[in-house]
Amino acid sequence: MESGDDDEVLPRIPPPALPPAPRPALSAQAAALFAGGVAAGLVAGAATCTATQGGLLIGLVDGRRGRDRAAVGWFLAGRLASHSTAGALLGLLGSAVSLPPQARAALLVAAGLMIVVFAVRLMRREPACAPAPPRAYRAPLLGAATILVPCGVTLGVELLAVSSGSPLAGAAAMAGFVLGTAPAFALLGYVLRRVSRTRLARLAGVVAVAAGLWTAGTGVSLGGWLATPAPAAAGTPQQKVTVWATRDGYRPAMVSAPAGVPVEVVFKVADPGCTGTVTIAGRDVALPATVRLPPQPPGTLRYVCGMGMYAGFITFS
Repeated sequence: MESGDDDEVLPRIPPPALPPAPRPALSAQAAALFAGGVAAGLVAGAATCTATQGGLLIGLVDGRRGRDRAAVGWFLAGRLASHSTAGALLGLLGSAVSLPPQARAALLVAAGLMIVVFAVRLMRREPACAPAPPRAYRAPLLGAATILVPCGVTLGVELLAVSSGSPLAGAAAMAGFVLGTAPAFALLGYVLRRVSRTRLARLAGVVAVAAGLWTAGTGVSLGGWLATPAPAAAGTPQQKVTVWATRDGYRPAMVSAPAGVPVEVVFKVADPGCTGTVTIAGRDVALPATVRLPPQPPGTLRYVCGMGMYAGFITFS
């Protein structure tokens, strides 16, 4: 058959549109965790982190306005870099990259002793006997080292980064937390600079020594290296017990549970603070949470907040 001019031409059908990539969901998750990190830093992390890590600023302050401002800025930059990197690794690899409680306890003791050394230098106004890295490197290195001595709220944000399962979201959570605590560290640096040029430097040094000893003491408490007498147990042993985390510790501080059977410990949060993360049976738990313990022998199990400040006891009988 010959084709004519009136042959029918079929219209071209466009290919189906591809569904959009799910990138906005990841961006939304990162933005939400960033905002949550900022809020945690402003509301709960400023006081606890400056108490635990702020003493490291003493080693950077010498009373010279321009140099001190730059040193505090580099300290905060190093802190932001190390926390963001840790958040990305936690989001990527999970809890495999987090430090166990015993390692954190040793680092807290080391940080406390370092703060004491800095405080003695502030009171004596003499250079340290041991060689120190150049000032340009010391500030960011000390800021980055704060990731090794986290406060209780930092641990909660780290566990949040672990649960995100995303490097971007984990880094966003930790970066937001650092930015939330940055005003408190900047204010502390300003106060230290003003004090170091007055006769109050010796008094500030005494306070810093006390802060360093307190930090070292929290490390000893977290590691459980000193025997702590447990309060007398009260109440009938129960397989499911409830403990409230408050700003002043855990309530009740002592509970009873039966030995030889699984026990559930329900941790609830009354007030946000360092007690919001608990170390129990060798692992960190962000609260609120229910911890299921395997059958325990008769005796006392001690748990402690992430900073080693507040402890509680479970008596198995």
